[in-house]
Amino acid sequence: MMKKQFQLSYLFILGSCLLATAQPNTNKPGSEYKFTITKSIETTPVQAQGKTGTCWSFSTLSFFESEIIRIKKIKDLKLSEMFVVRKTYPLKAENYVRMHGKAQFEEGGEPTDVVYCWKNFGMVPREVYNGNLNEAYGYNHKAMDSTLLAEVKAVSKNDKINPTEWKQEVENTLDKYLGKAPETFTYKGKEYTPKTYAAELGINPDDYVFISSFTHHPFYKPFILEVPDNWKWQQYQNVPIDELMATIDNALTNGYGIAWAADVSEPYFRFKDGLALVPENWNTMNDADKGACYTKPCKQQIITQEIRQAGFDNYETQDDHGMHIIGLAKDQSGNKFYVVKNSWGTKRNDCDGYFYASEQYVRLKTISITLHKKAVPASIAGKLNIK
Repeated sequence: MMKKQFQLSYLFILGSCLLATAQPNTNKPGSEYKFTITKSIETTPVQAQGKTGTCWSFSTLSFFESEIIRIKKIKDLKLSEMFVVRKTYPLKAENYVRMHGKAQFEEGGEPTDVVYCWKNFGMVPREVYNGNLNEAYGYNHKAMDSTLLAEVKAVSKNDKINPTEWKQEVENTLDKYLGKAPETFTYKGKEYTPKTYAAELGINPDDYVFISSFTHHPFYKPFILEVPDNWKWQQYQNVPIDELMATIDNALTNGYGIAWAADVSEPYFRFKDGLALVPENWNTMNDADKGACYTKPCKQQIITQEIRQAGFDNYETQDDHGMHIIGLAKDQSGNKFYVVKNSWGTKRNDCDGYFYASEQYVRLKTISITLHKKAVPASIAGKLNIK
């Protein structure tokens, strides 16, 4: 069954609303939207993160799976999201304890965490390490997360601690819920370590860059992005929003995907309807007019750098979710949309787990993007000293 899904998914994106490039599609049955996909990136099947906050691992590994298809033409692969989670939690626990409990220790993370894991620990296929996936019910980390948080909180409140002892306690808890991460494994008849397997996939972690757009830091200089899940205090490049959008478009046009960190908490983000919009005058619309925006194109608010910044400053825009942008589309009026792959499974909308995000939504709600450095336009790369 899984092999069959892989073989089908690489021809084009399947689903009731996403078909082959240049064919008109819609977001759901009964909708008047008519989308034409102008560019799509080969990708792997939509996954379900279940009852976990691990979208950052799912979305970034989906991005890297597409990168492997692009670079190595390897299409029958599925990487282990839980390997990344398993390797990241001890680092997050150590940071929390070193900060005496005054740091983030939750399920969330950033694409930067996946890149760090790849560079320092390697990678494994999901077939080798699935993190004790329950095939019937999916992933559920509620018990594990509450146990880990209780452990590190208790340690952080002590005046004197035994690092060896508490670190082993965290490792034991992770082993209990996720299983031991393999040090060596055999896959398709060949023996690997996580690092040798990662090396075979053709990904150089140093080739990937992290870009954002906020005015409370200077443009064209790196800055630490102030969102709670950036617990490693990773630096991001900073560009004006027009250049961020130009970078996304350039990447997709040239066959590169985007790992996208964004806010999905607003009522105008409607995954069930297959659309993320910023309708003009949303706050003064009645419910009927709001609902109509998801069956019939409506005018979008024009998002400026100032509007975007105000949303970040007043907490309207937060670092809620990680996704994978895999295509460009336009509606019947020529308005630009982005095709986004989510990690909420295939049953929660009529687009088999994908959705369309309007250009204005992406301008407003993007926290950051992660992409290959060669996907950055040369004029922008030069300003950022990306070589």
